[in-house]
Amino acid sequence: MNRLTEFLVGLLFGLGLILSGMTDPGKIIGFLDIFGNWDPSLAFVMMGAIAVGFVAFAIAKKRTTTILGGALRLPTASHIDKRLIIGSTVFGIGWGLAGFCPGPALVSMASGQIQALWFVSAMVAGMLAFEALERKR
Repeated sequence: MNRLTEFLVGLLFGLGLILSGMTDPGKIIGFLDIFGNWDPSLAFVMMGAIAVGFVAFAIAKKRTTTILGGALRLPTASHIDKRLIIGSTVFGIGWGLAGFCPGPALVSMASGQIQALWFVSAMVAGMLAFEALERKR
């Protein structure tokens, strides 16, 4: 049952990304081009996602188990450090240059967009490089 639920939630998430335009690099670039031909439509998508997340976390904080009965593990970190700032900056630069965020890139790759395949390949390479560097630390 859990795998079916995971699949259905992932499918719903992917469809939401497609319908909202988050899988279209041109729309992402248009959103980030605040001094040019700015397209604010993704701001509404983000505000909707933040509202849903806010409500979901408010409900989750009052629970000890997930809806499916598993242990509920909410994030506990609350400090902002150099690693978080650098990681956020690199993430934002990559998003702005490529027009892809990781989730929409996976959906775009599955729908056959070749530029998404390149982005996901570079993202995986970066993740592997990070893991290798972390093991050396």
